[in-house]
Amino acid sequence: MAVVMALALAGMVASSSAAVYQVGGSSGWTILGNVNYADWAGKQTFKVGDVIEFKYPQGIHNVLEVNKADYSSCTNSTPIATHTSGDDKVTIKSPGHRFFICGVPGHCAAGQKLNVRVLKTQKARSSAPSPSPSPSATAPAPAAASPRAGDTSESSASTPPAAATSSDGGATTTAPAPNSNGAGVVRAGYAVALAMAASMAMLQ
Repeated sequence: MAVVMALALAGMVASSSAAVYQVGGSSGWTILGNVNYADWAGKQTFKVGDVIEFKYPQGIHNVLEVNKADYSSCTNSTPIATHTSGDDKVTIKSPGHRFFICGVPGHCAAGQKLNVRVLKTQKARSSAPSPSPSPSATAPAPAAASPRAGDTSESSASTPPAAATSSDGGATTTAPAPNSNGAGVVRAGYAVALAMAASMAMLQ
């Protein structure tokens, strides 16, 4: 039931959007009044689903759908379809050209012919998703500079020598840092001797 209702609704929508074109306007399908059917068709926009309506006095005219060659030569011997009701409705089912003439002798040559150009249905183009930008490479953090050769000796040389303090609270004597020729060792011994002499003098 639901499928039937959906199809019916779709048919109603399609029929409501379709246009009905009366060929020749108020003049209809005729050879009177010098109706220019090429000019009339050029002012219309025919689409798939639209209806072309031919109105004329029954028995006076007819409508033959023909191919392009028979349309150009007004040949009525091999029609694709023949309509004679006087109120013929032709539904457009595909894009392209449709060719119609009146099959009564002399009428097509008098201008009673129609070339209908049906436009193709324009489909909306889906835009392609734009590519996502590639993540930028993270620059590695700079490595901590390792100490160069000789830095340890330089820092040691810049450190002041420790002060030597006597155990009895006497004067503090700073021992000089040793050097390469052993002079520092001699000076350190001399400082210790002075410290011992000062301690003995205080005890006396």
